[in-house]
Amino acid sequence: MHAMQYEITLPADYDMGIIHKRVAEKSHLLDAYPGLGLKAYLVRERGRDGSQVNQYAPFYLWRTAEGMNSFLWSPGFRGVSTAFGRPAVRHWLGAGLAHGADAGTPTSAIRETVRLPETADPAEAVEQALAELAPDAARPGLHTAAVAVDPSRWELLRFALWSGPAPDDVPGTRYQVLHLSSPELDRLPAGRHW
Repeated sequence: MHAMQYEITLPADYDMGIIHKRVAEKSHLLDAYPGLGLKAYLVRERGRDGSQVNQYAPFYLWRTAEGMNSFLWSPGFRGVSTAFGRPAVRHWLGAGLAHGADAGTPTSAIRETVRLPETADPAEAVEQALAELAPDAARPGLHTAAVAVDPSRWELLRFALWSGPAPDDVPGTRYQVLHLSSPELDRLPAGRHW
């Protein structure tokens, strides 16, 4: 499993209705994309859920590296780059996944990234995050949760999709989910991936 995200920060006075419309018109194109576990079409809107910015920030869980690579060289990603400029694409190696008890449509998401101190043992940090996945999966409203690592930055990623508002006690950046494409989510095995 591979996690991937790019963030397109838009002007403060940008009409976010344009992004909503774009997602409504184009999101179905990835509803059957080979190798894609899920794509959450995420936005942050200035003044909502504490956001200071307008941002389009889709998040992906790829089942295969081939699927991820084919998307990055596809007309779809070319279209994003043409419309908004080529974004920097973040990539994390998947460490674990939990399918929540709530199969409803996700409406919110939280992404937390934590830089691991040089003195920290990365394996212990990942083990701790993985140990927290099982109890998280039982939380009401949780749709999907993932843990991943960027070994170039030694950064730990926690990502969760929620059906309804995300709980206040979960730290991280909050997003609104406009659409979820999940063609191979059921093929992403729950539990540890390393």
